[in-house]
Amino acid sequence: MENTYLIRMVGFVASLALPFFNIPLVVKIIRRRSSADISLIWLLGVFFCLLFMVPAALLSSDFIFRIFGILNVVLFSGVVATALYF
Repeated sequence: MENTYLIRMVGFVASLALPFFNIPLVVKIIRRRSSADISLIWLLGVFFCLLFMVPAALLSSDFIFRIFGILNVVLFSGVVATALYF
């Protein structure tokens, strides 16, 4: 029982932390005023995969998956918008 709680807590913390690693990428693009080193195919591929995962995340009974899906698509949308702008 305690191992399950620990695993879920680690998963919860990771699901909150992982999307926030998009913020340094946005800052880097803005500072350099260029997104030339980011592949457009990769960027849009990841973005559309995230978009297609969001309905499953929203319908899931797993709270951790829902939080991860929502945060990831919101913060990665910032990466996409910034990269396409620059």
